[in-house]
Amino acid sequence: MNIIKIQQLVDSDGIVFLSYGGYLSQTLISGMTEALELEAKEYGITMNVSNNLFTIFIELSQNIMNYSKAVESDAKRPQGLIVVSKDSDYNYYIDSQNIISSEDKEKIEPKLLEIQSLDRDGIKKRYRELRRSGHNTHDKGGGIGFYEIAKKCDAIEYDFTKINEDRYYFHIKTTTITKKREN
Repeated sequence: MNIIKIQQLVDSDGIVFLSYGGYLSQTLISGMTEALELEAKEYGITMNVSNNLFTIFIELSQNIMNYSKAVESDAKRPQGLIVVSKDSDYNYYIDSQNIISSEDKEKIEPKLLEIQSLDRDGIKKRYRELRRSGHNTHDKGGGIGFYEIAKKCDAIEYDFTKINEDRYYFHIKTTTITKKREN
């Protein structure tokens, strides 16, 4: 993609202020959260909204770290794409995409389907139930992290695109609505 196409994307879809594609590490995630902190300070984002954005970003980054698979083997390779953008009304979007195994898809998808069937109070209630039960709290496989994300954003969308019998592209997008910046 050339710079003109990127500029057209930014002009039509808002401002992409943080984007990374490749191998992820805890150190890299930490550096990217610094960019989010600067964004929050510069645009006067409330502490509540900025904490929500940090939580979503970290959970989605952890998702990439925990579930990423190479296309052709079972070797764990924490590789993916994460993009944080905003529109002219200062609503924030965090997208992530990585390759996952069909086994992980089978663990993740039921959680996301349940989340989409619940209202905000239902998500909070289910999150509390999972926390109290002790199941899936630190378990890889679509534990409570997706419920945490759903609690912190206003909308969550996802899709799985089949690559082959054993692999899928997993894309998740969150929307966090903020009040338009006062000038």
